[in-house]
Amino acid sequence: MDLNLLRIFLAVAEAGNFTAAAERLGVTRSAISQGIRRLEDQRGLALVHRTTRSVSLTEAGAGLHAAIANPFAEIGAALEDLATDTPRGTLRIAVTSIAERFLSGPLVASFIQAYPNITLDVTVADAEFDIVAEGFDAGVRLGEVIAQDMIAVPLTGEQRQIAVAAPGYLAAHGTPTHPRELTAHRCIGWRPAPGRAPYRWEFEENGRAFDVAVPAHLTTNDMQLMIRTALAGGGITFGMEESFAPHIATGSLIPVLEPFLPPFAGFYLFYPSRRNVAPKLRAMIDHVRSPVTLRTSFRQSESK
Repeated sequence: MDLNLLRIFLAVAEAGNFTAAAERLGVTRSAISQGIRRLEDQRGLALVHRTTRSVSLTEAGAGLHAAIANPFAEIGAALEDLATDTPRGTLRIAVTSIAERFLSGPLVASFIQAYPNITLDVTVADAEFDIVAEGFDAGVRLGEVIAQDMIAVPLTGEQRQIAVAAPGYLAAHGTPTHPRELTAHRCIGWRPAPGRAPYRWEFEENGRAFDVAVPAHLTTNDMQLMIRTALAGGGITFGMEESFAPHIATGSLIPVLEPFLPPFAGFYLFYPSRRNVAPKLRAMIDHVRSPVTLRTSFRQSESK
């Protein structure tokens, strides 16, 4: 077996078409097409469905990709470690849009200043997916949704979700005193992606957790639209306390239902368990763990 054929297959599986795979590997599109054909002929199975615009994996191709993606990533990381101890290259991180501490600016700015040989490629995405299969080095998510086979490094302390509304809205429609009263209010909801059910607002009472499917008059995957609509008196919205903190500080948004909203475990930087962590990823891990980094990003968040 020519292992280079597997490299070609992985590039096609991850890029979704032959041209992008060719650019990634620095070869011609014809070489990619011929490599896939040779691999399919050797195995006696079709691995990709071809169209004029893209390719998709067959069932056999999807199985092969799932089996070899992680081992090849580990081989690449190990070879990168052997090549140099200097952190360099592109570090790809998938970050949830509600990770305010990571996305607020200071943490990222201080990292790229400290490591000029690393290109930080951050994708903001809320849908849950396998970061290894999608070619990411690490991710940032709430601790409760991270798979148990990942290594997780704390990025923040405890976090809290809260419900907020503008003073004008509360003056006109009243302030709810229990989550069940939300059915009588205009609510601004969130969904992680098209086709996904809207997020159910989570509460706790007397140690018992429960959620509420609020009657959302607006549903979006854009937190900034939720905030702007709430500021304009559009209704009650729900999200991470840090996202609303600047507006709470000025009094333009008022928290409601706080007794039903206890804190929970915060955000983590997570990555696959590997014996050899690439220097570029080790640099981010050390940066996140740095007390100076944590203090700086916390002060910036508090000052918003």
